[in-house]
Amino acid sequence: MEETIIKAEYSEVMQKSYIDYAMSVIIARALPDARDGLKPVQRRVLYDMHELGIRYDRPYRKSARIVGDTMGKYHPHGDSSIYDALVVMTQEFKKGLPLIDGHGNFGNIEGDGAAAMRYTEARLEKVTQEAFLADLDKDVVDFIPNFDETETEPAVLPAKIPNLLVNGSEGIAVGMATSIPPHNLIEVVDAVKAYMLDETITDEGLMKYIKGPDFPTGGIVINKDELKSIYKTGVGKIKVRGKVDIEKGKAGRINVVITEIPYPMIGANISKFLMDVAALAESKKAPDIVDISNQSSKEGIRIVIELRKDADADNFVNMLYKKTRLEDTFGVNMLAIADGRPEVMSLRQIIKHNVDFQFQVAARKYTTLLEKERERKEIQEGLIKACNVIDLVIEILRGSKDRAMAKACLTEGKTTGIKFRSRESKVMASQLNFTEKQANAILEMRLYKLIGLELEALINEHEETMANIYRYEDILERRDSMAQVIINELEGIRKAYGRKRRTVIENAAEAVYTEKKIEETEVVFLMDRFGYARVIDTAAYERNREAAEGENKYVISCKNTGRICVFTNTGQLYTVKVSDIPFGKFRDKGIPIDNISNFNGEKESVIAVHSQTSLNLYRMVFTTKLAMMKVVDGGEFDVAKRTVAATKLAEGDEVADVTVLNEQRQVILKSANGFFLKFDVEEIPDKKKNAVGVRGMKLGGDDFIEEVYYTKVGESLVIDYKNKPLDLTKMKTAKRDGKGTKPRGL
Repeated sequence: MEETIIKAEYSEVMQKSYIDYAMSVIIARALPDARDGLKPVQRRVLYDMHELGIRYDRPYRKSARIVGDTMGKYHPHGDSSIYDALVVMTQEFKKGLPLIDGHGNFGNIEGDGAAAMRYTEARLEKVTQEAFLADLDKDVVDFIPNFDETETEPAVLPAKIPNLLVNGSEGIAVGMATSIPPHNLIEVVDAVKAYMLDETITDEGLMKYIKGPDFPTGGIVINKDELKSIYKTGVGKIKVRGKVDIEKGKAGRINVVITEIPYPMIGANISKFLMDVAALAESKKAPDIVDISNQSSKEGIRIVIELRKDADADNFVNMLYKKTRLEDTFGVNMLAIADGRPEVMSLRQIIKHNVDFQFQVAARKYTTLLEKERERKEIQEGLIKACNVIDLVIEILRGSKDRAMAKACLTEGKTTGIKFRSRESKVMASQLNFTEKQANAILEMRLYKLIGLELEALINEHEETMANIYRYEDILERRDSMAQVIINELEGIRKAYGRKRRTVIENAAEAVYTEKKIEETEVVFLMDRFGYARVIDTAAYERNREAAEGENKYVISCKNTGRICVFTNTGQLYTVKVSDIPFGKFRDKGIPIDNISNFNGEKESVIAVHSQTSLNLYRMVFTTKLAMMKVVDGGEFDVAKRTVAATKLAEGDEVADVTVLNEQRQVILKSANGFFLKFDVEEIPDKKKNAVGVRGMKLGGDDFIEEVYYTKVGESLVIDYKNKPLDLTKMKTAKRDGKGTKPRGL
């Protein structure tokens, strides 16, 4: 067999392959369906538990069994993703209506993960069984082949509630993401009923029932007026605050107690919040803090911040809203799969998709029920008719040679081969015309059915069947009747599983707090050669002066209200508030300087660090590797911006040295090739910070400035050069822009 080579454009193949991959992630992995509000993995877990019989009224089963069965039959994407989906569906602090009842450690609101799946157990919640899986046996949804076509699975679950709103959803696909907040079940059901009664209702009309999101963690939504736009467009930002109570503490102190947190704070962000509050206390921005304790338990959140007696509690709470994640933002993007494609939907569109789905499910359900009732009616009528001629039926059965002969007589009136007691019986038998189903039921009928009471029960059952047929036909023929049935089911779910709203919806003013002035004191800034910075008090510095100067690259006295200026080789100036630098003990490690500034340590290196105070008092000398020099007034660097250009550089050049000019008289430039040039500082002209400067030394083609030294009157300056001492004060003074000389004898 000859090989066939198909030529194709590589870019087209890549494009098609990527689109296929992206759509697979979007449709089959990351985004929920607008009809049942479930992602494929969630739907498959619930259906697998249903198939395994792990109902709400049966014993728990190991999570590992559920995960393994789901992965083997329906979801071949790894056990961790399946278990994560199962865990989230059990967590009351994430879901407005948990769908799985977990037994064991399924994590907590503070971010601790669930135990391994071999330890935990689970079963379906009652609401899941009743509102998501109850009618699967009535042909209400399509079943599709699984990944290897050995099983079938539902394309969607027949959810009776808009789960997309009740439980919300979060997921990241390729090029798109969904983020839908959870809502209150009672309000959602009321909105669905309102839509079914008036399909022209607007998003604003639906918001009379759905006030806004209802987060499981409670909290306060503070931008009520913006919700109209969010629910109309499906996109926006919801601002959420934690709930704070003010209580009396011990010894007259004030306790600020956080009892509810913003929904985005779930997990590791609680510990981040506690660290942020501790940092405010350490940096003296919140000097009133006495103690912080997390007293949260299974009963709920309780974070206690103890303040001094005379503290302004309201101002402190406003500071928490402003400086920490106690006020946070939930980004809304109501994206879901609708009619087979991803779509950002408004509140009304989500409810419409679910209601349309409800009518489709109800139509299929009652069509199936009607067919079954009609079959029962046929059989019941046959049995009643047979009871009226029971003697003839018995005579036919006794006179027949086999079942087929008896059945032929009952259905077609064939009497050939059957022995009858009289000619009249044979004539009556020839007139029988039971249907095939009726004949089978008669042949299988037991003798006790001939008892009077049983016959009466059969007649009553037939009347009940006729009533059901009339009811089902009415539901299928009249939309109003079907709507009432759906509404009745919703009312039952609302009554059984509804709860009061937890999240408060209001319009609140922006948090404003008055920052207390920090008492100005003298401190010492320390930064080691690895870029770790910290601030200590002067007393600690004096006690450890020798160690401080030996272990740190920069040791600078400054005010705690001042700023530190960091100059880099790329000519940038980064200013950092001293109050933003951790204040601690001498042996504290500190934090990297790039964590508290815009400084990027990967591309830049620190050339000099000075306090803003010293820069304002003196002038500064800039020297670049290509020997460009200038003197700049330090006041030019007293800027409000955290990042500015400190100097202008020629292409390929970078800063070699930045020095505060204070009593220095002469400058010595040393090149990489060993040339030295010494001249008076007065020869360097004053320039603006955005100037390039003048040439300080003529360099060879591959040479560059390696070191810059300064001398003062009456002080000697000896350096180590080629492992020998070199006294720079004895070096001959020349003019700026010379070639320089190499030291003799070295």
